[in-house]
Amino acid sequence: MPREVFRITSDSGIPLVGSVGFGLIDRGTNVIQVRPTSICPLSCIFCSTDAGPRSRRRLTEYMVELDYLVDEFRRLVRVKDCRFIEAHIDTVGDPLTYPKLPDLCQALKETPGVEVVSLQTHGYLLTEKLVDRLEAAGLSRINLSIDSLDPELARKLSGTESYDVERVVGLAEYIAASKIDLLIAPVWVPGVNDGDIERLIELALKIGAGKRWPPLGIQKMLIHKHGRKPKGVKPMSWGEFYRRLRRLERSYGVKLVLKPEDFGTHRCRGLPLVFRRFEKTWVKLVGPGLFRGEKLGVARGRVLTVVDAEEAPIGSRIRVKVIRVKDNIYMARFEP
Repeated sequence: MPREVFRITSDSGIPLVGSVGFGLIDRGTNVIQVRPTSICPLSCIFCSTDAGPRSRRRLTEYMVELDYLVDEFRRLVRVKDCRFIEAHIDTVGDPLTYPKLPDLCQALKETPGVEVVSLQTHGYLLTEKLVDRLEAAGLSRINLSIDSLDPELARKLSGTESYDVERVVGLAEYIAASKIDLLIAPVWVPGVNDGDIERLIELALKIGAGKRWPPLGIQKMLIHKHGRKPKGVKPMSWGEFYRRLRRLERSYGVKLVLKPEDFGTHRCRGLPLVFRRFEKTWVKLVGPGLFRGEKLGVARGRVLTVVDAEEAPIGSRIRVKVIRVKDNIYMARFEP
């Protein structure tokens, strides 16, 4: 069933800091996460945010107005007053669903203080023409998630019958030959795509990924409250995950256990928190939440995700208890 696409514009009265689903996330480093959209064309069986057409929990998708997003990003950069900013376009969907993605990349790259613009994608909507446009816009790196080189298993993992991994591999080669750096970022689903991890390492080394940054960023499958859990799959512990990566490092002579400094990530001034955890306050409800039972609330220049708010109408002013404040991502519970 199609979901509502809630458009967030400069005159919506909705701040772009506070939500995990859209806007800007500042975790106190030189990396600012930029989330212009929440839409995804795939329904990956391990998706931690239950994205895509097969989602059972999502209520809403978000799309942010380009000029509003760029203006607020630049304002955040000025507030941070930090060197070597990286704008990382990573969404709870796929950035390629944003219709003005090349324009966004160019505007981010032209922002004073920004050195790197990167994005994370599964590549389903990627084309050679779009790669060319992103290259011309100044995109620095694409983190491309390829989870299996076996066509049938790749379709299964993506939850999408039309997913063509051979086409995506061809685009990976095209990216590697461009000015855009390539990092291949598979999600390791234990017991499912174990046999593909070495093949993906070999692919990355063969096509010349990682000209400036590491060629691979293998991801551990995580289980989240609102995400999907593949049937019969038990996630690896972090200890086991890193042991396996170190064994592969020795076998292939390539760095796989990554650290923030491998990407030039460092601590710097972050936005101050405007709420305390467990405090009670009043918010105005301004829109639907990402998941069922949630609403968007606004107070003190931030947006909060309010849970247990099914019965509270949009436009009302309600009292809530703040339950999360970390990284200026705010969640609250409706306290009728």
